[in-house]
Amino acid sequence: MSDSKTFHLPDLGEGLPDATIVEWFVKEGDVIRLDEPLVSMETAKAVVEVPSPVSGKVLKLAGNAGDIVVTGAMLAEFEPDPNLPQRADGQDTGHSHGAPKSAGAAIAGGASAPTVSEAGGAEAPPTSVERDDAGTVVGAMQSSNAVHQEQAVAVGGIKAMPAVRAQARKLGVDLSRVRATGADGAVTMADVKQAAANGFAAVGAPLGRDASAVVGKQEHRGQGPLLPPQGSPVAGQERERTQLSASGKPMRTQPPNVSVSGQPEQLKGVRRNMARVMADAHAKVVPTTLSDDADVQAWQPGNDVTVRLIRAIVSGCKAVPAMNAWFDGEKLSRTLHPQVDIGIAVDTDDGLFVPALRNADILDARGIREGVNRLRVQVEDRSIPASELTGYTISLSNFGMFAGRYATPVVVPPCVAIVAAGRARHQVMPVMGGFESHKIIPLSVTFDHRAATGGEAARFLKALIDDLALSS
Repeated sequence: MSDSKTFHLPDLGEGLPDATIVEWFVKEGDVIRLDEPLVSMETAKAVVEVPSPVSGKVLKLAGNAGDIVVTGAMLAEFEPDPNLPQRADGQDTGHSHGAPKSAGAAIAGGASAPTVSEAGGAEAPPTSVERDDAGTVVGAMQSSNAVHQEQAVAVGGIKAMPAVRAQARKLGVDLSRVRATGADGAVTMADVKQAAANGFAAVGAPLGRDASAVVGKQEHRGQGPLLPPQGSPVAGQERERTQLSASGKPMRTQPPNVSVSGQPEQLKGVRRNMARVMADAHAKVVPTTLSDDADVQAWQPGNDVTVRLIRAIVSGCKAVPAMNAWFDGEKLSRTLHPQVDIGIAVDTDDGLFVPALRNADILDARGIREGVNRLRVQVEDRSIPASELTGYTISLSNFGMFAGRYATPVVVPPCVAIVAAGRARHQVMPVMGGFESHKIIPLSVTFDHRAATGGEAARFLKALIDDLALSS
């Protein structure tokens, strides 16, 4: 057995070029056993725990929390211990340990260093390349012949999912001060966000005497610390401190998840991947946008806007199959899909997710709503499988729930089209014998003009408008 073993960052899912270090579970000099959690890494799609490939002493770690590591670059170096369990030579680890095919292209701006830190430091690329094995799936790390699903693990006595730990780090929340409401005493994503909004659990924030007593009592019972009651003096003092400067004068504040420094910052995780995807779409698609209004005055009370939009898209795809398709610009070929899988754009603080609502063409209104709710929850918790973030045949952006009328949404290849719905409004409409105020939903359809004609796009848009005009 060699004196040391270098472990390269495996492919954490579907060829992702890099990942961001969230939290190391060891430090240099520690001894770790085979398959114990080594580090949690954030990719464009999930936060996953990477297990140790060996048992032994940790000699070197690739970087600090927040550093970006390119797939295939050195993640850790170990001194294997022959007295501890080791994986047999040639046994499939389930990871891809080889250097990336194009490490130089993985860093924005053309830099070729495989590890990028916020301080600007870099690691030299690995000189040795090991064989490639099967890549892993986001949300599940494969080790030997078993798959370890992502689950809440206790670190420092605090049980939480890797994604929850990552969110707590972003929001500056001390998990030891958060009241855990999850199963088996695990801290949930909602717990972290509530703690961030309250301000009581901020890292480094002083604990009042009453709050310290509450925390101590609950920890003595083996439970997570409690937050002060919303109307208590402690909670009021904490809110006041967050809004006043040391001199007692009002000061500008910002949401707890927003960090404003005025300095350039490296894009990471979802936003980093979003930048790549948008640039790729801009280079590969010939977009054209059509816009019109749908008159929904006939709707009966209780209509679900998102459900109706999805149903209308299904109707449009049935009328014009050319819009429910994939296009290969290199081979100049297209694939028409018999099913309608709709990508639902979900806006988050971390960036844009587009999970797929499968088989929307055979779902009723209840099934559509349940499917959309499930996808949103999985996106929010960062527990959505990688398979649910790809493979949709057409997409929907309901940006109107915030603001805006019309848009030029971006078509992401290989899809041919995307539908965008703006903010509903009331508009005066001429009718027989006078004028009436009708409720209007503005629509925009962007399509790849290489794959579909203007007539096809217009007929598709008309089918959307006709379906939305129905009373139910």
